[in-house]
Amino acid sequence: MNLNGRARPSRRVTPPRAAAWAVAASFLAVSWAHAEPAAGARLERLVDAIHSQAPNIAIKAIVTAIDAYTQVRRQHLTDKPLVTIIDYSLPSNERRLAVADVQTGKVLFYTYVAHGKGSGVTYATHFSNDPGTDASSLGVFLTGDTYYGKHGYSLRLRGLDPQFNGAAYSRDIVVHSAWYVSRTFAADHGRMGRSWGCFALSRSVEGAIVKRIQGSTVLVGYYPDPKWLHSSPFLNASG
Repeated sequence: MNLNGRARPSRRVTPPRAAAWAVAASFLAVSWAHAEPAAGARLERLVDAIHSQAPNIAIKAIVTAIDAYTQVRRQHLTDKPLVTIIDYSLPSNERRLAVADVQTGKVLFYTYVAHGKGSGVTYATHFSNDPGTDASSLGVFLTGDTYYGKHGYSLRLRGLDPQFNGAAYSRDIVVHSAWYVSRTFAADHGRMGRSWGCFALSRSVEGAIVKRIQGSTVLVGYYPDPKWLHSSPFLNASG
């Protein structure tokens, strides 16, 4: 994977399952498998189930999101078995958002999502928590209330990683629909359009997704950024 956003193939070559799990295990300094073998086996089955239904999304991104969900639940910030995973290591013209039930492993939605103008063009390679950057933010979010704004039916978010997305609410980083997120737009431009930092979805699915994930469910904006992975209080990699 080329982390600087330069020319990469438009489709990910999925590594062999064992190799992918080795990468995921090495990423987590304290994995569930090491802490409790039975929990590790459950995690592996869950990740396999999600990955089989949303194959674009990296195993490492799924493991990270489930790890974050577990920490958020332990802090009693959610009691709902849903996690939304956005894998920003993928280009915008590939499906890189999945909403999964962490109890059953069922993927409820698997679709496209745009990133912010300040984060890049086809790939998102720069992330910011600062107002005025029009960039997407990394990290762990909790969904809030819905409202009707200039983009129609939308969903507020609260960033739980202060350094990386703590200003999300004040920046009006939300989930909303956008005309520039569609297969037609991607076919014409080779990528999706870009937001001002929001999670912009296709008009055809946004309403259903927002209705399902509203009200204190976990959303994780993933990218293999070492600083975030090793400093977030919601990831075991932080020790």
